[in-house]
Amino acid sequence: MSDEITAGLTETRRFQVDKPRTIGFMGEECRVYATPALVQDIEQTCRDLIVARLPAGEDSVGFTVNITHMAPTLLGMAVDITVTVAEFDGRKVVFDILASDPLDTICKGQHERFVVNTEKTRQRLLAKAEKAGQS
Repeated sequence: MSDEITAGLTETRRFQVDKPRTIGFMGEECRVYATPALVQDIEQTCRDLIVARLPAGEDSVGFTVNITHMAPTLLGMAVDITVTVAEFDGRKVVFDILASDPLDTICKGQHERFVVNTEKTRQRLLAKAEKAGQS
């Protein structure tokens, strides 16, 4: 576990809304940032902040996402996702989320991650795969 993860720790990451990050059901001229892509970018930003401060053999997994996606972001626009550690309790890390494009705040919310030992997690996953007949 790391002493470097503390409440108030913040990171901002910029993402370009490329075609794979968009929805297309309203036609090519109306492509906008898809909520699942936004969630993936939020999770990646939070994970990267944590992993950079953990010892070898530890990582994190997401287990709660609670966001409001409030405004569309057009294909080609940049999005800044700012994640701030709101709480660090044992192995649970709670992040406040704020995302914006050049014109609007597009998202607010929280994301929670749990710090795990990668080898123990790997062993649990392999045991589950065996139990499910997938080994």
